[in-house]
Amino acid sequence: MDTKEPRHVSLETRLAAIVGPTLAGMGYELVRVILIGRDRPTVQIMADRADGALITVADCEAITHAVGAVIDVEDPIPGTWTLEVSSAGIDRPLTRIKDWNRFAGHLARAETELPIDGRKRFSGIVLGADAATARLRLDDGTEVALPLAHVRRAKLVLTDALIAATASRPPTN
Repeated sequence: MDTKEPRHVSLETRLAAIVGPTLAGMGYELVRVILIGRDRPTVQIMADRADGALITVADCEAITHAVGAVIDVEDPIPGTWTLEVSSAGIDRPLTRIKDWNRFAGHLARAETELPIDGRKRFSGIVLGADAATARLRLDDGTEVALPLAHVRRAKLVLTDALIAATASRPPTN
């Protein structure tokens, strides 16, 4: 059995595949898609500007119009739904390998689907990631490799160092 292929494709994964190309064409990167609720679900989309500048309200508005139209055309969600678009923020989720590498040296919390050394929750300094694992240095100085396929959620912790590192950066051209 090929363990690289998912057994099923979640609606969130389908939504990411639908909206990702539109965002890329507009100069944005998809950080995360979450679907919340059942009767009238909310599609939450977090995005970054590809040029590294901070996302603005105008960016969120442009993304909302474009992505809303694409979701309407593709129609992956039965019934009515609501769309929320935001930046990833300072204490952002770590969803991509590049996020784990970009924020190396900062404090993060992570939760895995399966226990690693008897635990599922970890807090420590981000050491980076490769195609298979993300690494943290825990408070006791030990390092843990979290299989990316089993990271349920991971998020930066708001610290003074993180605020200083993410202060308004000029766009890169």
